[in-house]
Amino acid sequence: MTGRPEPLYPLFADLETLAGVGPKTAQNLAALDVHRPVDLIYNLPNSGVDRALRDTVQGAVLPEVITVKVTVGQHRAPRNRGGAYRITVEDAQTTFQLVFFHARGSYLQDQLPEGSERVVSGKVEFFDGIAQMVHPDHMLPVAEAGAIPAFEPVYPLTAGVSLKQMGKAVTSALKRVPDLPEWIDPEQKKREGWPNWADAIAAVHAPTRAEDLAATSPARQRLAYDELMAHQLTLALARSQLKRAQGQVTKGTGKWQAQVLASLPYKPTGAQSRAIGEIQADMAQPHKMNRLLQGDVGAGKTLVAFMALLTAVEGGGQGVMMAPTEILARQHMEGLLPLAEEAGVVLELLTGRDKGKERVAKLAALARGDIHILVGTHAVFQKDVEFSDLRLAVVDEQHRFGVRQRLELGKKGAAADVLVMTATPIPRSLSLAQYGDMDVSVLDEKPPGRKPIKTAMVTTNRMEEVVNHLRKAVAEGKQAYWVCPLVEESEVMDLTAAEERFKHLRAVLGDGVVGMVHGQMPAAEKDAAMADFVAGRTSVLVATTVIEVGVNVPNATIMVIERAESFGLAQLHQLRGRVGRGAAESTCLLLYQAPLNDTGERRLTTLRETEDGFRIAEVDLEMRGAGDLIGTAQSGLPRFRVADLETQAPLMAVAQSDARKLLHDDPTLESARGQAARVLLWLMQQDQAIRLISVG
Repeated sequence: MTGRPEPLYPLFADLETLAGVGPKTAQNLAALDVHRPVDLIYNLPNSGVDRALRDTVQGAVLPEVITVKVTVGQHRAPRNRGGAYRITVEDAQTTFQLVFFHARGSYLQDQLPEGSERVVSGKVEFFDGIAQMVHPDHMLPVAEAGAIPAFEPVYPLTAGVSLKQMGKAVTSALKRVPDLPEWIDPEQKKREGWPNWADAIAAVHAPTRAEDLAATSPARQRLAYDELMAHQLTLALARSQLKRAQGQVTKGTGKWQAQVLASLPYKPTGAQSRAIGEIQADMAQPHKMNRLLQGDVGAGKTLVAFMALLTAVEGGGQGVMMAPTEILARQHMEGLLPLAEEAGVVLELLTGRDKGKERVAKLAALARGDIHILVGTHAVFQKDVEFSDLRLAVVDEQHRFGVRQRLELGKKGAAADVLVMTATPIPRSLSLAQYGDMDVSVLDEKPPGRKPIKTAMVTTNRMEEVVNHLRKAVAEGKQAYWVCPLVEESEVMDLTAAEERFKHLRAVLGDGVVGMVHGQMPAAEKDAAMADFVAGRTSVLVATTVIEVGVNVPNATIMVIERAESFGLAQLHQLRGRVGRGAAESTCLLLYQAPLNDTGERRLTTLRETEDGFRIAEVDLEMRGAGDLIGTAQSGLPRFRVADLETQAPLMAVAQSDARKLLHDDPTLESARGQAARVLLWLMQQDQAIRLISVG
């Protein structure tokens, strides 16, 4: 895979080699993420204008773009500078005016001599009771009117680039589209009735009606599939790279696992047992495990992960569990300690706070193999952290843990199995986009004994009632979270919102009852406030969304979310999951400011009606779109130019199985279709994948 295939050279030349594109236009196009001709051919029209010739403007619903044959009548020059130059014209049934500002009369008399016939096309509007076409887009002699497209594509534009310039640049780029060998499975292409690649590109830029612009048109479906296919091939290559990577065979004896399970007050759910089985089967294979454990809030991921870690220890090795923050790492540590004690396993915590002698001692114990399971933050990535025999790495709750970091972690224990846990239920199409290189275990049952959480919507003008309710609850020894609204403008504003609420509640409930955590606090203060709440020294914790992920206080039974309409669905679901962790009944109050708009209402009622995180995620995807759902910038989610994950989700699943099958049949992409797939990867600029083939 030495370099870019030759037929693609013209598409990867400089933009300035295209007709009508100078340095300035090229610079402006960069704002649309257009840097080369190939980006232009994928900058698809997002709407179109019907310019089919009509008899008359009469009866049209104005304003509207109209193309009509007219006889040119009288010219009226403006009386004063800056006034309008008007020309009366007549079509088959009525007269109207063409209007020009800052026009040169001589030029217009040349173009539109009185008595001549012309075809004009432009937006017609009513003004002072007269139909007017201001600055027509086209004015041509009847013989040349064929040059006006019957349906004109409209492209996404940016400052400094007109539709005309964009059209010219795209036309010039389209002249460079080569014929490429087919990379789509011929059976599938036939079944779907998809065109060849070059024909599809030509078709999307020459729509003849509105339907051609829809995601469902065969040409757009095909181009979307190419993108998803390239993405899934990249993930499948990463996956086969990991699968080929020498793993270690780790088989547990089951002895310690049995002790832990016997000590639990409940039996694992069917979903937990199934996931434990899938993970153990993977660990017993000679290649590396790369598995995602996906479960809703409270589905019992920790137990599954701990069983996997015990399998590693029973098999004679070590395990590591990584959390994104120190608070969460400590929490995992506390949650796992009683289980580890049952099994007689040595568990230790390593965070950025470990310094000096203490850190040195921990690292030595780790290298000797005296520590069986290490719990930690990113600190476990540091150079001087050496394991005696790392068999399994469990990574918790990390959207930000992309393919690259997964490969990076693998280097620590070059052969270590990897298990990534996420508490964010992701709709299947997105989990394929984000975790397509992994095998997935889903926990879709709640452990027994979890009581449903009562969710209610309350308007903010009933705030005092809510505070009184809270006072009673606190008197009964209950604990509550109070989450403050998200203020878009700045963290400083978030902070004032939280401080105001904190003062108010402290005044009503008494000193020492209310604690606070927010993003601007030093870590030590944050930890102290959390610790007070966990220990029950404070009864109410006022917080910005810092507490969203993973905090566990079984005694907390009330969750108040202020201005709930300003949060996303997934976030609200995560926040609600902080209560309902103990034996007592829990409530979640969604405080909203009336009146709610439609989206706000749909979000809050969905939350009130269901606790199923996967259902909630589907609604969230419908409402917000894929990029927002997991914050495209940091999610490692690819940005697709044609494919739309909401409407084309089923294509993603087909692309995944197709990509995996292609690599299974032809691991080095040497066959004719494999070679075509290489061209696709170059075309889609999947450099990472290209490197993987050359390494492979």
